[in-house]
Amino acid sequence: MTNEHKYYNAFNLIPQIGPLRFKKLQSYFESMESAWNANSEEYIKAGLENNIAEKIILTKNKISPEEEFEKLEKENIQIVITRDKLYPSFLKEIHSAPALLYYKGEMKSDELAIAIVGSRKVSIYGRQVTEQFAKELSQAGMNIVSGMALGIDGIAHRECIKQKNRTIAVLGSGIDTNSIYPSSNHQIAEEIISTGGAVLSEYPIGTPPLKQHFPARNRIISGLSLGILVIEAAQSSGALITAKFALEQNREVFAIPGNIYSKTSEGTNNLIKLGAKLVTKTKDILEELNLKFMTEIKKAKEIIPDNEEEKIILENLSLDEPIHIDQLAKKIKMNVTAVSSLLTLMEIKGKVKNIGGMRYVVAS
Repeated sequence: MTNEHKYYNAFNLIPQIGPLRFKKLQSYFESMESAWNANSEEYIKAGLENNIAEKIILTKNKISPEEEFEKLEKENIQIVITRDKLYPSFLKEIHSAPALLYYKGEMKSDELAIAIVGSRKVSIYGRQVTEQFAKELSQAGMNIVSGMALGIDGIAHRECIKQKNRTIAVLGSGIDTNSIYPSSNHQIAEEIISTGGAVLSEYPIGTPPLKQHFPARNRIISGLSLGILVIEAAQSSGALITAKFALEQNREVFAIPGNIYSKTSEGTNNLIKLGAKLVTKTKDILEELNLKFMTEIKKAKEIIPDNEEEKIILENLSLDEPIHIDQLAKKIKMNVTAVSSLLTLMEIKGKVKNIGGMRYVVAS
């Protein structure tokens, strides 16, 4: 982190400075350090209101940028600002992109991510669907973004951790040890970081999980992603706020249909009525995002043929379009008996799968 990051953090400790006022300071001053050393008249010239300029002068006299920066270093918290190459490129596109993000773990500028959100009060059905979609999307090369809340969020993160794949948690509080919410999520935060993911927030160290932070947090969840998948949500769910942000940000909104008698499905079913894309399998999302090829690429990397014959077979099988053994043998110009023997061995090795009727796919 640079000297400039220190002053971004200092300004972020002033409650009146949000993304839009940060932009005014960025546009007017050469650096955030020169902005910090400015007087109220200069703040007004930069476009800030008179009362805000006065509050900045009063508040900044109580803040030591150096001491506050040391607190971050003690917590191993990094900062990325909009001018950094590491700042997420998709997030930078949104109208109210945060001027800075605090993070632990690994930050990446360009990554293909999808958000999975839903109810804290998750049903057995909701748990099953979340586990399946988080696993399959993660295996297909998508990074999963969520809010590390109880219910759908936590299940999605844990499934990625289980797969040892990257997942990103966006919090509505500070990310220091004393501020992580809920406190029961300390372990999952550590596991997200240890598996190459990131825990991040726009809120400075020591910020409690105030109610008004979560709607603002949701714009970051959708802003980081190509689209969002709503799995279970009541009519008043925060997941629907995320869906609203996604639409405003020109992101795709996907929804899983739910039980018409369930309160936690009312929101998702209504989203579908309003035009969200109904999905029943991972393929629906990948195709809509033109990312179906990612699954094949991911699997090609994982399944290594032991010889030239296995290589030819794997090149002519897909993950989701079964091919009959007779058709495969004809396609690769091999004897059916030889192909049958190879497929039997490859199925034992876990490389291919017979889905019935002698029709085969690459093992998932």
